Amino acid sequence: MSTKDLAKKIRFDALRMTHKARSGHIGSILSIADILAVLYGKFLKVDPNSPENINRDYIILSKGHAAAGLYAVLSELGFINNKELDTFYQNGSRLLGHVHHAGIPGVEFSAGSLGHGLPVGIGLALASRMDHRPNRTAVLMSDGELNEGSCWEAFHFAGVHEIGNIFTIIDYNGFQSLGSTEEILSLEPLSDKISAFRWEIKIIDGHSHQKLAKVLDDIKFSPKNRPTCIIAKTIKGKGVSFMENDNLWHNKSPQGSDYEKALQELQINL
Repeated sequence: MSTKDLAKKIRFDALRMTHKARSGHIGSILSIADILAVLYGKFLKVDPNSPENINRDYIILSKGHAAAGLYAVLSELGFINNKELDTFYQNGSRLLGHVHHAGIPGVEFSAGSLGHGLPVGIGLALASRMDHRPNRTAVLMSDGELNEGSCWEAFHFAGVHEIGNIFTIIDYNGFQSLGSTEEILSLEPLSDKISAFRWEIKIIDGHSHQKLAKVLDDIKFSPKNRPTCIIAKTIKGKGVSFMENDNLWHNKSPQGSDYEKALQELQINL
């Protein structure tokens, strides 16, 4: 399956899951579908037949409210059964509305309280370096999450200690729960700020599979090197025209005619 087909499947499954659950952050999921597809489809060294392999790559979805997107891609790769996606956010399900790792192969960390993913990822990367293991660690964050001071402490720590076997991707869609990131707490000049903490900075179109693949291939991983931050410019709700850049869909599930219209748009290219 191509990464573009994988991204379409992630969007389709996430739409179906949030519809049935009548809850879920569909706008936030759609903005990272392409990133997840390229990470899992072309880059990460993970194996559904050996999910606990000590030399696997680690990935932490720090923006844990986009859980349905992660569950969808893990289903496509064979970590979990596709039929289980129907239980998302249901009573008794292990597929919680925010990312949950207990008992779910392929999920490294339970997330939801923003600002925790990067510090934990840096801890994993540092442990790998100390144990002389080849693991690479990826952390997928949201732009609104950068309001948390713990993120900046983590940037500082990793830069100073040259933890070069970690990279982070910031899903820069310009929105958070109650409005735009610019209105609530402007991040700019974001690249200059993170660069000042001694990180390598890459700024790309977060929906271009070609550019995502290239920037990942170009990272020079080393146990002792500058870590890399990829600022991915994305569109919240990408792939469903009436959801794009409409923050109403931050935490709203598609129902009725909205669901039917969204399905029609996604199925055009399936």
